[in-house]
Amino acid sequence: MRIMRNFAGWLIILTLTSTMAWANVKPVKFDPARNRLIAYMLSHQLPAQHFSHVPFDDALSEKAFALYLRQLDPRKRFLFQSDVDELTAFADHIDDELRRGRIVLPDAGMQILNDRIRQVKAMLDPIMNKGFDPERREYIESDPKKISWTKSREELADRWRKVLKLQVLDEYLNDLDKVKKKKNTKEKKEKKKTSITGSPTWKSALATVRERNLHYLDRLLKESRQDHYNRYFDAVARAFDPHTNYLPPTSKEDFDIHMSGSLEGIGALLREDDGHIKVVRIIPGSAAERQGQLQAEDTILSVAEKGGKPIDINDMRIREAVSYIRGPKGTEVILTVRKPDGVKQVIPIVRDVVKIEETYVKSTVLTGHKGEKVGYIRIPSFYRDFNAPRDAGSGRNVTDDTRHALVELKKKGISGLILDLRNDGGGALTDAVDISGLFLPGGPVVQVKNFQGMIRVLEDGDANVVYGGPLIVLVNQFSASASEILAAALQDYGRAIIIGGEHTHGKGTVQALIDLNRNLPLLHLKKYDDLGALKVTIQKFYRITGGSTQYKGVEPDIVAPSMLDYLKTGEKYMDNSLPWDTVQAVDYEPWQGFSFNVNDARKLAEGWIAKNKKFQEIKELSEKARQRREKTKVADFLTGMERERAEAEKAREEAKAAGLIEPGLNDDLGGKKEKKSLLEEVKDDPFVGVGLLLMDHASTLRRSTDTNR
Repeated sequence: MRIMRNFAGWLIILTLTSTMAWANVKPVKFDPARNRLIAYMLSHQLPAQHFSHVPFDDALSEKAFALYLRQLDPRKRFLFQSDVDELTAFADHIDDELRRGRIVLPDAGMQILNDRIRQVKAMLDPIMNKGFDPERREYIESDPKKISWTKSREELADRWRKVLKLQVLDEYLNDLDKVKKKKNTKEKKEKKKTSITGSPTWKSALATVRERNLHYLDRLLKESRQDHYNRYFDAVARAFDPHTNYLPPTSKEDFDIHMSGSLEGIGALLREDDGHIKVVRIIPGSAAERQGQLQAEDTILSVAEKGGKPIDINDMRIREAVSYIRGPKGTEVILTVRKPDGVKQVIPIVRDVVKIEETYVKSTVLTGHKGEKVGYIRIPSFYRDFNAPRDAGSGRNVTDDTRHALVELKKKGISGLILDLRNDGGGALTDAVDISGLFLPGGPVVQVKNFQGMIRVLEDGDANVVYGGPLIVLVNQFSASASEILAAALQDYGRAIIIGGEHTHGKGTVQALIDLNRNLPLLHLKKYDDLGALKVTIQKFYRITGGSTQYKGVEPDIVAPSMLDYLKTGEKYMDNSLPWDTVQAVDYEPWQGFSFNVNDARKLAEGWIAKNKKFQEIKELSEKARQRREKTKVADFLTGMERERAEAEKAREEAKAAGLIEPGLNDDLGGKKEKKSLLEEVKDDPFVGVGLLLMDHASTLRRSTDTNR
């Protein structure tokens, strides 16, 4: 796929690059004049090109400063409150800095941070040499939003003492677990508590933690002045919305690798989040998807090659973290991750290219409770080969594959259809429109408003309906972009009933890449190194009823408990996300064929869900996961950590016993995902079960033509 080939390609940029890691960045020599030029261009192009057209004023400067400060010391382990106060003097002057070309903040921040890093480095050996009492009852707050900046050197040293103690205890317990597994017997604890600190295992843990942190601090000190400027510029861009970014120079080859999906690695999109590397999405057909344990919202703590030492990637910049994670096909990378509920897990993944055939539409025939045949189609993404002419018959696309699946299912005599869009992160906008046309006799599908305020209505121009029977659509919090557009259109027309969690992702914007070198006079182009690029939000999607899919997403007609309920994921939880708003509705003719009476269907489904054992297990386990997630104070003593690990192991076993694995999300609680047929994957899926229930009663749930939805 090539970027900007046509309008539809913009949505692909949105889904593939909105949080993409840019690796192999060519080193750029620090040049004050070049940075002044970038600053000037950002101050003018962002307000002019961004969809919101918000002025670059003091209020926006303060948003940019908050993002800048968070990336400078995300876990509050270096800066004093006095340092923050000093830097805060710049908070409402960022707009002035950029316009005037007198940039001060990134240099001031770098100098203060490096001074504090050196102080911490000097503290490290004294703290480690003094040792730790493994049974001194202490707790440590893991959420940086809940802790204050330190006020003195003594307070900072004590914070690091607790952090280092936690790391040593964690390493010690990890080593004991390895010994247990290697011997396949239960490891005997040292008889006396005092003997723990004299054991070889404890001494090894101390040495590992010392070495790891010295390397970590040295790595921070090696960050260049240009690195600090680049992150400062990115903070400025992200103040407009979370999908607007400043992208430092990168090779075109590397960009094409990411866009084509042929990168040999694990197949996960990542983002930096408060000093952590988080998984945004697992790419269908990737090594991570096939392995089955890594999932969106996981935090990657460390990376190791098979047989090698783990490398701590906390506070590591994303491009460096990616360099450790990706690698040649066939090699194994071992990730230590923390699940959103706090449970830690070690995940081995054999690197591979994306298996394209596994990303395509899949279908099967299900048997309803009364023996009727119900079709099932899963759309993992809205794929399209933009290098192939659209009507030339070459190159696969999701619309043609969905049409083919529908025709084959109709030949098998299905009485209803379940369309699964869960975990579908989007893709080509043109296919969201075209697929809606497989179920509708033409008409408007989505409205697109650009940064100039112009609205374009995208319509399905084909009056032919490939499938006109009962239709149910499944969604979840990871259904985004094109999948939200399709679900919203089918819901608005009254064509389908939507089942899922409380909302979909809420990604209703389009980004474009602006090459900062493009409009420079040739003289300036030769004078400076590559200036990089801006990824800017330029458009927003709206439903035919006028409401945007941005922020709120699509709210299902029937809400069922999900193992995702405890996750705070989606556009509404992101910094500076654009708000939900409305435009004028467009004229359209509601669907006149079979349609469910939503109120009756909801009443039937809710009664069944309330009595269904699997949904009750989901609700119970999701609530326990929520409680673990909200418990941000973790034990910093041996017996406390052992207790917490035992509780986590119990949670794993409960989830395994319940078999609560959602299609596409995989078993996040252990074990390699078995290769199953599509029918085997979905036959016990409770959400599919709700769909089959409604199909059983479709004749009695049919909406009359004079009944409002």
